[in-house]
Amino acid sequence: MVVPFAGPAGALRELRARLAGLALGQGDSLTVVDNRLTGPDAEGGDVTVVRATAWASPGYARNQGAVRGSAEWILFLDADVLAPPDLIDRYFDPEPDPRAGILAGGVTEEPPRTGELDGPAARYARMREAMSQANTMAHGRWAFVQTVNCAVRRSAFEEVEGFRDDARAGEDADLTYRLAAAGWALEHREHAQVLHRSRPTVRGLLAQRACHGAGAAWLNRTYPGSFPPWGRVGLIWWGSRRAVGGGLGALARRDREGALTAVLDGLHLWAFEIGRLRSNRPRSSAGREGTE
Repeated sequence: MVVPFAGPAGALRELRARLAGLALGQGDSLTVVDNRLTGPDAEGGDVTVVRATAWASPGYARNQGAVRGSAEWILFLDADVLAPPDLIDRYFDPEPDPRAGILAGGVTEEPPRTGELDGPAARYARMREAMSQANTMAHGRWAFVQTVNCAVRRSAFEEVEGFRDDARAGEDADLTYRLAAAGWALEHREHAQVLHRSRPTVRGLLAQRACHGAGAAWLNRTYPGSFPPWGRVGLIWWGSRRAVGGGLGALARRDREGALTAVLDGLHLWAFEIGRLRSNRPRSSAGREGTE
């Protein structure tokens, strides 16, 4: 199991404490990959932490964690998920097909925690099921698995040479497409489900969406037709109509949640499309440039 991390030291300690509750069998290993380019090394603890400081990218961090193990399958989790103790057992009940190269675990948004303010960003993420694998698995020939919770057969992973180190976003779709091109199948394992902690603020939510937009633009250049952009006129028309018209209509019906969804739908789309103008190059400790 490999979990990339980039955040404050306190969050790393909390992550290790959570992961220590996962049930590991014989031959299983658990590695957190600290992808901060600078900062102190992690203190000792029950969960192994290794540093990966060449590229500030989740793909690079996952690659660095994957090479430390030897198990038949590599389970990738994001640091912002809560996993049940028996997650590994759930993935392999029943056993995957021999040609399955990647398994898509289930992802659902975390409900409000006791005593914490349920902000608009978290409510929107739950209403839209923001990180559900169903969202990306419904893309037809361009369906892909989100690495927030997925397992990859090691032989398949090594055959396609793992993730792209030098892509800031979109590395999960890129891996899925290369596995498919190599003849490996995709299986959905919804019962191997984790809870996802969404961004706590609207600003953070939109910044994440802009990052996804940069990844989508890179993917569309690499795999033409996979993530086509909206036309400028259509973008302005739909975004404005949804954010303003939909929001006002919902408020007139006294539907607060509907108004929130309408406004953030429009902002979500704008952030994604504006994000296409950004570079998909990750930061590098050596000043190198990644892929465009």
